[in-house]
Amino acid sequence: MAHAWRVWSGQGEQEGPAGWRWHPQEGVLAGGEDSALGFFCKRTLDAALAAALLVLLAPLMALIALLIRLDSPGPTFFVQKRVGARRRSRNGRVVWEVRHFPFYKFRSMAHNADPSLHRDYIRAFVRGRVDGAGAFKLTHDPRITRVGRALRRTSLDELPQLINVLKGDMSLVGPRPVPTYEVAEYQAWHYERLAALPGITGIWQTRGRCQVPFEEMVRMDIDYVRRQSLWLDAQLLLLTIPAVLSGRGAG
Repeated sequence: MAHAWRVWSGQGEQEGPAGWRWHPQEGVLAGGEDSALGFFCKRTLDAALAAALLVLLAPLMALIALLIRLDSPGPTFFVQKRVGARRRSRNGRVVWEVRHFPFYKFRSMAHNADPSLHRDYIRAFVRGRVDGAGAFKLTHDPRITRVGRALRRTSLDELPQLINVLKGDMSLVGPRPVPTYEVAEYQAWHYERLAALPGITGIWQTRGRCQVPFEEMVRMDIDYVRRQSLWLDAQLLLLTIPAVLSGRGAG
């Protein structure tokens, strides 16, 4: 099905960290590729699975929290402002309202680590100035703690995002939520990747896994946005298991 996309300009401009600026979008208008019933089913399954996993994984998450506190001073969780979208209806059309939300991870870096290293890296990545596999993630990052390195290698640092799913900020499957300083670098066509609930896993995580350039990553997310369905979500959830177990692109 062909889709018509239109991005409305936001009102004013917001200041990001260290002088980064981006124009907040009021919404991304999708061409009606999903139904209210389909979205309701997706949201219901997300909430049910996230709640069940939080209960089942509570002992493991408590152990991880303890190890983080013993390993280095600082909070258990890392909370960052990320950019995602929520589904809205406007004049009978589906609109994805782009917004900020607090994004949770287990802390894997030293507390109050300098964020400029990652901002500069992401800026270079978006502009195509980073070469080689594993391009999306900064390798040999000196800010990562001993426990944090193990958490990243196993993707266990992502478990608190189940709270984001339960809150409705995210889905189990969808485009990755990104920092404001990445959105500051977007071209107009990149915004289409935001036209879905952001997810813990998705096409990029199962197929690219930090080993593709930025524009290919965006194309993968847009492919998901245009084809999203409960069946596709189920396939991607199953493909996530071997991707995580392989450790490819993690760290």
